[in-house]
Amino acid sequence: DELDVLQRYQQAFAPEQLDVLVAAVAKIDWEALSNGQRFEQSLSTLRQNLNSLGGQQQPISLPNHRCIHMLGHAHLDLAWLWTVSETWKVAQRTFESVLALQQEFPDLTYCHSTPALYAWIEQHRPDLFAAIKQQVATGRWEIVGGMWVEPELNLIDGESIVRQVLYAQRYVQDKFGELTQVAWVPDSFGFCWQLPQILKQGGVEYFVTQKLHWNDTTKFPYGVFWWRSPDGTQILSLISPPNTEGVMDTNPLKMASYAIDWETQTNLAEVFWLPGVGDHGGGPTRDMLEVARRWQKSPFFPRLEFTTAHAYLQSLRSEGEQGREEEFLNSWSRMGQETSPFDIQEGQPFSKFPSTSKRASPPHPLIPSPPHPLTYPVWNDELYLEFHRGCYTTHADQKRWNRRCEGLLYQAELFASLATLTTGTVYPKVQLEQAWKKVLFNQFHDILPGTSIPEVFVEANLAWQEVEQVGLEILKESLNAIASQITLPSPPYSDAQPIIVFNPLNWQRSELVAVSLPTAATSQVVAMSGVSASWEIYDLSGEKIPSQLSESSTLLFLAKDIPSVGYRVFWLWRAQGAGGNSQSWNLSPQSSEDWVLENEVLRVVVDPDTGDLSRVFDKIHQRDVLSGLGNQLQAFQDQGQYWDAWNIDPNYAQYPLPPTQLQSIQWIETGVLRSRLRVVRQLGQSQFIQDYVLSTGSPILKIVTTVDWQESHILVKAAFPLNIQSNYATYEIPCGAIQRPTQPQTLAEQAKWEVPALRWADLSEPTYGVSLLNNCKYGYDCGSSQLRLTLLRSPSWPDPEADRGIHQFTYAIYPHSDSWQSAGTVRRGYELNLPLQVFIRPDLGQEENTSLQPIGRLLDLQSENLILMALKQAEDNFEKWILRCYECHGESADLSLKSDLNLAIAHSVDVLEQPNDTRQLSPDAPSFKIAAWKIASFSLYNTPKPTKFRA
Repeated sequence: DELDVLQRYQQAFAPEQLDVLVAAVAKIDWEALSNGQRFEQSLSTLRQNLNSLGGQQQPISLPNHRCIHMLGHAHLDLAWLWTVSETWKVAQRTFESVLALQQEFPDLTYCHSTPALYAWIEQHRPDLFAAIKQQVATGRWEIVGGMWVEPELNLIDGESIVRQVLYAQRYVQDKFGELTQVAWVPDSFGFCWQLPQILKQGGVEYFVTQKLHWNDTTKFPYGVFWWRSPDGTQILSLISPPNTEGVMDTNPLKMASYAIDWETQTNLAEVFWLPGVGDHGGGPTRDMLEVARRWQKSPFFPRLEFTTAHAYLQSLRSEGEQGREEEFLNSWSRMGQETSPFDIQEGQPFSKFPSTSKRASPPHPLIPSPPHPLTYPVWNDELYLEFHRGCYTTHADQKRWNRRCEGLLYQAELFASLATLTTGTVYPKVQLEQAWKKVLFNQFHDILPGTSIPEVFVEANLAWQEVEQVGLEILKESLNAIASQITLPSPPYSDAQPIIVFNPLNWQRSELVAVSLPTAATSQVVAMSGVSASWEIYDLSGEKIPSQLSESSTLLFLAKDIPSVGYRVFWLWRAQGAGGNSQSWNLSPQSSEDWVLENEVLRVVVDPDTGDLSRVFDKIHQRDVLSGLGNQLQAFQDQGQYWDAWNIDPNYAQYPLPPTQLQSIQWIETGVLRSRLRVVRQLGQSQFIQDYVLSTGSPILKIVTTVDWQESHILVKAAFPLNIQSNYATYEIPCGAIQRPTQPQTLAEQAKWEVPALRWADLSEPTYGVSLLNNCKYGYDCGSSQLRLTLLRSPSWPDPEADRGIHQFTYAIYPHSDSWQSAGTVRRGYELNLPLQVFIRPDLGQEENTSLQPIGRLLDLQSENLILMALKQAEDNFEKWILRCYECHGESADLSLKSDLNLAIAHSVDVLEQPNDTRQLSPDAPSFKIAAWKIASFSLYNTPKPTKFRA
């Protein structure tokens, strides 16, 4: 084996010296093979000869001039083919094994991620936790990770990633005395483009994964690189050795082969190796360590030294900061690029998206850095995994829960903060943090993607339900507390009830809202008088507002001009007799010319034979939106994949299924405020019930969907052929957006035939476009004239019943002029997911010392391109508040904070809420500049309150 290793190194790095090696090997006394002592003496002579050759004027190149840096590791999936409760047992066995081996092998170092796991050990095994802390203190146990778990990082929103970092780093700092500087996500299924910015703001300096070795189309070209977010933030990143079978041993030939490939790829003679058994825990074994110990003594093998991830990455950084200009220019020349490598300078953000005729990033996302101080290449793109594309869709229930709970906790936290500021009620910090940590845990990369056994999802769903219950309770109590402080003007009628419409988003909105009527009171009126009740809505001036009865117990009305993170009071009044509510129900089938929904903006025609959209006409811009039937439910066979829940059949398009069969079309509502047309279609054993919903004045056609899904190995997409031609589609990602080509040219582009997105995707020409919005879906694909949203899959392993059952979701098309930025697509996506909150205030009488007016603007950033991510109490100071937002259009923004609560910015902070600019800002400062794509956090304080408002 020693000679094999030496020969491999000679062939790779010094082929001209192979003759010397052959000559030396020829001197082996093979005739002494039967005489062990004599043969061993012959080999000893060979070693001495080769060693002496290594020291001559033209030495033979020996591998021991190189080094393999080892770090024990045990990747431990919190759930996968086992439950979370089993993970706790496996973790204990793994950690006890590592601690025992460290007694036997004093140089053994070990790393492990996942603060959520350490927190469980601390609570349930304090003795084991104390032993781990002791090893951390000696430097032999390294805490890596940087996030609460190793999460799915394409499907969670930006604030979830922030909380992954915030709660992880606070825990590690508190329990182990320092922040981790290494983000450790070896097994997550791809990485969003904004991750470097969030990590760096969270004190993380390095990023490590091995998952890109799993690509099915291209080989990721770099082992060490600077990964750049769209705002210009960079993080040094490492592709660690591949671990496709869950085990990385110390087989010398395997290690040498990888080390040679690594040096060939990177020109780095320092190699990183992670011996251990993973996935289901285990860690390094005694056999692995004994083999490594034996090979440490060989002069013909790279040196073997145990290290830490931080030490190894720090050495790489130092190596890369030596600024070898000649190597840099030579590497650029080898790439064959025509443009200058200095066109994009270090740290320079992309200020805006290019027009659709240009690429969102260079033809290859690799941009070599300037020669000083960086020499590693820069990757200016997402890290897309060319594999596991089905994870964007599988187990749709987990995706729906995640989207719902993210939005719910945002609102609960926001209004709890405002309630505390308004009334002095105690902020529910503990409850919110516990709820957040349950969400973060369920974002683990085998739970949220839907790739675990059924028992895992039973546990996960219980956690989601607990989060929902806590979130709804906090939200209700907070809205009630704020409502109690609103001074009510005189009602239009003495028995009118105040309705308060709250807006959780940071811009003024006008939107159709639904009020649940007090049906008990309605029944009482009917029973006593025999006359049905008519419900009416009035504004603050006493003017009656058009309303529409929906079904039998819901009243619709248009809530106009609800202020940014604010509210407006309306009045609900019950009158006897024939009322003024618009209502029109007809549940019987009608003729084909009747299937038209129309308002001031759109005319929508539904095909009477298929239930598809035969026409969507934009009346404002006099333009047909579709180029063919829209909302086609296209189904395909999707089978034959070993990684069934993870992977979509790459050839699925070759196996289309017959079109859905229309069962019925009927009107559910036709009124002055909203029309609702129901289409029922059959696909195999499954039924799709879809309501086309068009509200007055709205440019958005909603498709409210209920599916009884009973298929096996079937993929279904909603297709929208568009009257548009574009080379690029744009997709929402956490805290930003990304363009991807619709006509892929390179293999890497062609590999992106199914891509992740959050709330929307958009296809636009320079003057017109269409956005496809959703409230809980994540998989898209596109063509130059088509957008498709992946609705459902039905794999059978590892969960044989994955996705079978009832699904409810909404998606929508939004035709618009000009770009998605100017059309406010980002806002429309948030509005679909976070509708206005309608709160019927209890009859409390007129409160004394109320402090809020009937119309309130509690928080306004006063910028078209800033999105509020969070308003929360500061972690370490209950008198301070943290505001976080991000720039969403790719151009700088001016934040000018306005609030009826007299909030003002103290200074900017990072995501750990540590000041990064301690200069106190004046409350009268005109604005705060936020760069393109930047995530910005601020510490807020209260300025003196004005005199209480009186009606």
